[in-house]
Amino acid sequence: MTAPADVVARLTGRAVTGERPLSGGLAEVTLDDGRVVIVKRAEDPGAARAEAAGLRWLAGAGTVRVPAVHGHDGKWLVIDRVTQGRPSREAAVRFGRDLAALHAAGAPAFGAPPPDGPADAYIGLAPMRNEPGTAWPGWYAEHRVLPYLRRAVDQGTVRPGEATDVERVCERLPELVGPAEPPARLHGDLWNGNVLWAADGDVRLIDPAAHGGHRETDLAMLRLFGCPHLDQVLDGYQEEAPLAEGWADRVGVHQLFPLLVHAVLFGRSYAEQALAVARSALAG
Repeated sequence: MTAPADVVARLTGRAVTGERPLSGGLAEVTLDDGRVVIVKRAEDPGAARAEAAGLRWLAGAGTVRVPAVHGHDGKWLVIDRVTQGRPSREAAVRFGRDLAALHAAGAPAFGAPPPDGPADAYIGLAPMRNEPGTAWPGWYAEHRVLPYLRRAVDQGTVRPGEATDVERVCERLPELVGPAEPPARLHGDLWNGNVLWAADGDVRLIDPAAHGGHRETDLAMLRLFGCPHLDQVLDGYQEEAPLAEGWADRVGVHQLFPLLVHAVLFGRSYAEQALAVARSALAG
């Protein structure tokens, strides 16, 4: 098997002075100039390319900071290491403002992949198709909710009779999602594990599933899995780009996508959460 140090030397053109394995397919590698990078192995073809393209697209907005990409190939990605610190209220407000500015940088269409990114990308370990569309409700149903619902039914994680509730939400999306918004530049997998509170006082975002989408989807995922100082993040966001009235009532609709992805990957408990969210949206 190829050693991470060899990969880093090949992709960066620098000599390597040290290597330390981390969890899974991650390793920390020290370059001869003292810099430390992370090398990540991707099992699925195209995953490293998709992640690299996503990081560069987010970086191109000049807002939320992300680790610099030093190189990638079919199986490997090399990025800066982030020295982690502690969450703070001040950093949370800055993160909220920067996230709003990132979203405002926009995308060519809902479902648009990053430049040089593949249409067949990933969210975590699950395949995610970036297929451009025009109207968000129909695009969200067809390309984000229903594909994972069908997989969950095929796996037996969601029973066919239960799927009807999610399908009814999809049918009613035009009346449930509030005023139309332009395509936002999304991180796309914005759970707390992908938000790094760096030692320099700024947040870094990692592991994007970047695409053009609705900005409330990123915020709903932050709430779904918890985020330190989330109220301050939202305060900073609202200062920069106020959300449309009723956004808090729409959180569950935007959480259907990540919940169904997790149902496919991790099982029934997430399916039950998705079904509860769907039923609540229908009752509302």
